[in-house]
Amino acid sequence: MKPFRFGLNLREARSLVDLAGKARKAEAIGYDTLCVPDHLTDLVSPMPTLVAAAAAAKALRVATNVLNNDLRHPVLVAREAATVDLLTDGRLQLGLGAGSIKSEYDQAGLAFDPGRVRVERLGEAVTIIKGLLSGEEVTLTGQYYRVRGHRISPLPVQKPHPPILIGGNGPGLLSLAAREADIVGFSGIHFRDGGAAPPDLSSWRTGAVDERVRLVREAAGEERFAQLELNVLVQRVILTDDRRQAAEELTDRWTQLSADEILASPYVLIGSVDQIAEDLLARRERWGFSYYVTHEPYFDALAPVVARLAGN
Repeated sequence: MKPFRFGLNLREARSLVDLAGKARKAEAIGYDTLCVPDHLTDLVSPMPTLVAAAAAAKALRVATNVLNNDLRHPVLVAREAATVDLLTDGRLQLGLGAGSIKSEYDQAGLAFDPGRVRVERLGEAVTIIKGLLSGEEVTLTGQYYRVRGHRISPLPVQKPHPPILIGGNGPGLLSLAAREADIVGFSGIHFRDGGAAPPDLSSWRTGAVDERVRLVREAAGEERFAQLELNVLVQRVILTDDRRQAAEELTDRWTQLSADEILASPYVLIGSVDQIAEDLLARRERWGFSYYVTHEPYFDALAPVVARLAGN
């Protein structure tokens, strides 16, 4: 079993002072990673934020969670990732995804291709990014990208490259992550109609989680699977002594799920500190999940759990 570690998905930074304070607080609590998502909305841009956050803390790792592959060419991603890793003294975790919100593509004037195409394109991008970050001269003539005899300099501090997380929910993407990533990120959310309709949360049910972990294991092979770190993006953390009532209240929002299904899901943490810690231990035993990232509004709620389990 891999030791527990925890990450915070940053929501906002009103200033450099605000960001620095959040980074230092996260590190003091025991969070391992400060993560920045990548959406064309009222969020800070990932790469400069990571450098600033790392400068404010002594050892806190920083991560993209996750870059939308279709917003940047992979050569540019590799160059920026190498520089961020250099400027953060080797503390970058590079999270990559295939993109999921159609409205963002529409706003940027980009075609929103079917999921299969977006995952295939991400697969080519990952090949380019990993090769460049490893110091290789990359030539690739693919269906989506063409790179000829390119190298990057300077190279990242971490060898052969910064840890790569590939995150999402679909079978194609998780299979790609199993084969190519160091960390497989389970989001549990399927955005129907490109995000125009309420998301499909059926993958939060334990049977669906069993199936996705099995898929990753088979795609990776037993030897590689044993080396993978499995990550979960937690959508809600509620500290309470009445977990049943809290789950019942959430069924008004998440109408697809019963209270029992919510309580059993790895994407929701509800209960006392003791109960949540017990749940995380059981889920690591069942599924191998050891790396949990939650959103900034639940930063303080998860803190006592982080203090108890981080590194264990």
